[in-house]
Amino acid sequence: MNETVTMPTMRPVDVAERREEAPSELRETVFEIKGLAARYGTNVAVKNVDLDIYKNLVTAVIGPSGCGKSTFIRCLNRMNDDVPGFALDGTINYHGIDIYGSNVEPIEVRRRIGMVFQKPNPFPKSIYDNVAWAPRILGLKQGLDDRVEKALQGAALWDEVKDRLKKSALSLSGGQQQRLCIARAIAIEPEVLLLDEPASALDPIATQKIEELMRELKQDYTLVIVTHNMQQAARVADRTAFFSLDVGESGRAGVLVEYDETTKIFTAPADKRTEDYVTGRFG
Repeated sequence: MNETVTMPTMRPVDVAERREEAPSELRETVFEIKGLAARYGTNVAVKNVDLDIYKNLVTAVIGPSGCGKSTFIRCLNRMNDDVPGFALDGTINYHGIDIYGSNVEPIEVRRRIGMVFQKPNPFPKSIYDNVAWAPRILGLKQGLDDRVEKALQGAALWDEVKDRLKKSALSLSGGQQQRLCIARAIAIEPEVLLLDEPASALDPIATQKIEELMRELKQDYTLVIVTHNMQQAARVADRTAFFSLDVGESGRAGVLVEYDETTKIFTAPADKRTEDYVTGRFG
């Protein structure tokens, strides 16, 4: 049996490292992605993806339906592993470690890199038990009450639920349920949060709260968000990756067209396809 690689120990976030004015290229690289291609059987979902994702920034992934955005971010914590026929080429290095290496445990990857899905999916348990679930599974039972409170505070939900922690999570509103799912994800203190259309099922008020929360969370986490909402990407993202569909002899596949600072993507894109998409000419 291969010896298991120990994932890197994360040090506390330094205030100087997370100053918003610091250029991306001067920040620590969390993911280094080279030549990424993902497919399901013979169907290629994305191909030829090269990009770096930087610490304590919000990185948005935008593009038309079917261009592989969700497949891409699910590659970042091996959530596609159990999908029949899934295969990946290229490398995804996380702090210099190939997360698809034969001696890397997917469970440890997912502990470091949490995920929140499009539709809120709280467990049919109490609010407390939802947040405590993962720490219990991982044996992190010491100081569990404090851990649950810290996670709920981190998800900007504590003040709304602190007096009803034993109530069913299903009694919460949709926006509260999504913030609960974020609390559940950060309860085990990951470094990265992947959010796949986290506000698409929510009303405008709940969406605003999620966006405000993302701005706060990036002080302590690195966020990667898939969104169809270009205004949302412009509001919350520091960097934006635009994916589009490439149609060739071998079929359709998602490709990374452009990746840059969000302000540049939306005001002075380098590629005509990006300009056409962000201005609403297609997509």
